[in-house]
Amino acid sequence: MPQESILGTSKLVAFAPVTDLVKARVFYENVLGLRLVEDEKPFALVFDANGTMLRVTPVAEHHPAPFTVLGWEVESIGRTVKQLTAAGVIFLRYPGLNDASPHGIWTAPGGARIAWFHDPDKNVLSLTQF
Repeated sequence: MPQESILGTSKLVAFAPVTDLVKARVFYENVLGLRLVEDEKPFALVFDANGTMLRVTPVAEHHPAPFTVLGWEVESIGRTVKQLTAAGVIFLRYPGLNDASPHGIWTAPGGARIAWFHDPDKNVLSLTQF
């Protein structure tokens, strides 16, 4: 029998570690277009990511994970990749996966289309069109 929901009805809060809040603010607010809700320097920048709270938090030392830490579901991955590329975002290429795609978009076996990029601290972020 399934356990009663403990967190299933609670809102998710996402976190992204960064070393420079000024660069992070420019990227998340101006490049990605997230709305800054609160500047809690030196503790965090709080963004509204379409109803999900994203706390961009400073850390003294950062070792980025080699995998996606934040991702967005988008309606049109082609259009979003073009917009972000125009804003200076460089999309990641993975040999044998998306390196042959002109825009770095990979099509998963199930049909989802995915592209990856870094924030200023080399956190891996992604876009997915299902």
